[in-house]
Amino acid sequence: MPQEPSKILVTGGAGFIGGAVCRRLIASGASVINFDKLTYAACPASLAEVEGSNRYAFVQGDVADRDAVRRAFETHRPDAVMHLAAESHVDRSIESAEPFITTNVVGTYVMLEEAARHWRGLPADKAEAFRFLHISTDEVYGSLGEEGLFTETTPYDPRSPYSASKASADHLVSAWGHTYGLPVLISNCSNNYGPFHFPEKLIPLVILNALEGRPLPVYGDGGHVRDWLYVEDHAEALHLMLLKAAPGASYNIGGMSERTNLQVVQAICDLVDAAAAPLPSGPRRGLITFVPDRPGHDRRYGVDPGRIGEELGWRPKTAFETGLQRTVDWYLNRRDWWQPLRERYDGRRLGLKAAE
Repeated sequence: MPQEPSKILVTGGAGFIGGAVCRRLIASGASVINFDKLTYAACPASLAEVEGSNRYAFVQGDVADRDAVRRAFETHRPDAVMHLAAESHVDRSIESAEPFITTNVVGTYVMLEEAARHWRGLPADKAEAFRFLHISTDEVYGSLGEEGLFTETTPYDPRSPYSASKASADHLVSAWGHTYGLPVLISNCSNNYGPFHFPEKLIPLVILNALEGRPLPVYGDGGHVRDWLYVEDHAEALHLMLLKAAPGASYNIGGMSERTNLQVVQAICDLVDAAAAPLPSGPRRGLITFVPDRPGHDRRYGVDPGRIGEELGWRPKTAFETGLQRTVDWYLNRRDWWQPLRERYDGRRLGLKAAE
C-alpha cells in the first residue's frame, strides 16, 4: 500500500478554502507548506491557529513564477500537492480577465510542470503515493435548467472568463495525467460559505451590509439558484480525496443545499435581525435592493455528489440553516478579522465593465 502523504504543498492556503484546508491538515497531524502570493483576497490572520506549529511553513510566491515554484518543491520536497491558488470572483473576471488567465491557466501549467519534475525524481514508494489534487468549480459546467444536476460526466460549458479559466486548468490537469502519467485528481465544488470568507462574496457581503444598515444588492430577480457547501465539509472531502482517491479520479463536491440568491439574502436578514441591534428603518429585509443582473449570469447550479459518496464515503455534514447560523454568528463576533478587509474592499459592485 502507498504511504499516506505527510508533507503537503498547499497553493493559495491564505485564501478562504485554502485556509480551511491548511487548518484541517495541521489538525490531522500532517505538515503543510502554504504557498501563497497574498493577493487582495488573502488573509494570513485566518491561519493564526496554525502558524505557530512546527509543521506549518509559509512561502510567499506566485504560482505563475516557475523559479519560485521550483524552489518550493526543491526546498520542501512535498509528498503531495493541493492546488487551490486561483482568482475566483466572477465579477472581477468580467472587469479584467487577464489575472484569471495568468493565475488560473498559466499558474496551473507551471504547477503541473514543476510537480511532474519533482514526482519523476522521487523514490518509487513516494512516487506511487504522490498526488496532485486540483480544486476547481461547478461553474465549468455552465448553467442548468430547472431540473437535473451536474455530474462528473456533464460536458463543460463555461460562460464567464472565470469559469473558462478554471475549465482550461481542469483540462490541463487531465492532460498531464493522461500524457505524462502524473497522478492527478480533480474536484469540482459548489458555492462555499463559512467563516473567514472575503467580504466581496454574497454571504459575507450581505451579512456585513445588513449589520451596518447598507443596501443589500440582489442581481436580477434574485431567482438564480446555487448549491451551498459549508467550507469545513469541503475541506474534509478534499482531505479524503488526497488520502483515498485513485489517480485520475474526479469528484463533484456539493452541499445538497440549493437556494435562490433571494432566499439566502432573506435568511441572512432574519438572522442578523435576531442577533444584532435593530435598525431605525425596521427589519433588514427592507434593505434588499434589486440591481441589474450580471452579464452572462448562469441561472442555476446544482451538484450531484453521489460518486464521492459511493466511492469514498463522504457526505456533507452541515445543513445550510446550521452553517448559515454559524457563519452569521462568526462575523458578528469577529469584527477584528473583517474590519481591515472591509477597509480594503468597501463593497463596491464590480463586473459591469463591457469587454473592450
